[in-house]
Formats: sequence, structure tokens, C-alpha cells
Amino acid sequence: MKTYLKKLRTAGTLLVLSGFLFWLTGCSKGMPAEELEASVEIVDIDTRWEEKYYQPWPPKLILVPAISFRIKNVGENPLQYVYCNGIFKLEDDNENLGDNFVAGIRGEPVNPGETSETISLQSFQGVEGQNLAHFKDNPAWKAAVVKLFVKSKGSQYVLVGEYKVSRKINFTEPEPVGQKPQPKEKK
Repeated sequence: MKTYLKKLRTAGTLLVLSGFLFWLTGCSKGMPAEELEASVEIVDIDTRWEEKYYQPWPPKLILVPAISFRIKNVGENPLQYVYCNGIFKLEDDNENLGDNFVAGIRGEPVNPGETSETISLQSFQGVEGQNLAHFKDNPAWKAAVVKLFVKSKGSQYVLVGEYKVSRKINFTEPEPVGQKPQPKEKK
């Protein structure tokens, strides 16, 4: 009886293992990296700095680099399940400032010649200052760059571009509370 159970357990293990291998090979079917790279064109690119944290007193403002873009399908097959990863770093630094990973195209495929909805990525880490003037008037404020990678089901990551983040800041400081506006001087 023990021998029979041992053989049954071994057969069950082999069955589970072969099912797993069958599932793995079926799941790995996808677009090769070369085809993905040839099918993706990054369009409508906008880079900027976004507010991550703001407090008026004591003054503190943290800005993070961000990028938004759309993917145009210039290939022959529909694009579906395309994942985007942005690696942000300050220019001339070796360490990453931060990254962001999103499912850029999911659900409805982007057919050849069509363009995806806007995809936005922003770093989780940023730079700290006291207020907007601290950034705008600071010559030591380093420029940032973002390396943009895409990946599809079964492919490796493909570098589709490296973009310099503009110094545009998407944040407006609120007006001070409880203070009367100063009259403008007439010239």
C-alpha cells in the first residue's frame, strides 16, 4: 500500500509540474522585444515638476519630476498589455532619484495607426525647497532626466527614450491667509 501511495504521489507531482510548465509556456507567448520596439512611437511628450508635498509654515515644498506621453502603434499588430517604467535621476548623478511603473495599455488594444490615452509617470522621490521662489531662483537646482522603458507580455524591457525634464512647475502657491493684498504702485 505504501508503494502504491508513493507512486501515486510521484505521479501527482509530475502531473502538477507538467501542468505548470504547460501554463508557463502558454503565458510566455507575447510580442518579442524587437517587435515591441519597432511598434512603439512615443508622442505628445510633456515633462514637468509636480507637487508632492507642501506646507506653508514652516515653509516646505517637495517637487518630483514627471512625464506624460501617449504611445502610437506604428507596428502591424495591436498593442495590448504594455507596461511603462520611468527611471528618474538628477542629471550627472549615478543614483536614481525614483521610478514609476504603470500599466500603460490594458484592456482595449491600441490598433496599428492608433494612439493610446495619455500615460503619466512621476518619481516617488523629489527635491525639497521652501517655496516656488527657492526653485525658480536657484542656479544649483539640478536638471532631471527620465529614461522611459516599455514591456509587453513575454518581452524584455525596451528603452524607448531618454528625456530631459523641463523646469516647468505644475504648482501654484496659495495666497497668504489673513493678509490684505498690497496695493500696486502706480508709475
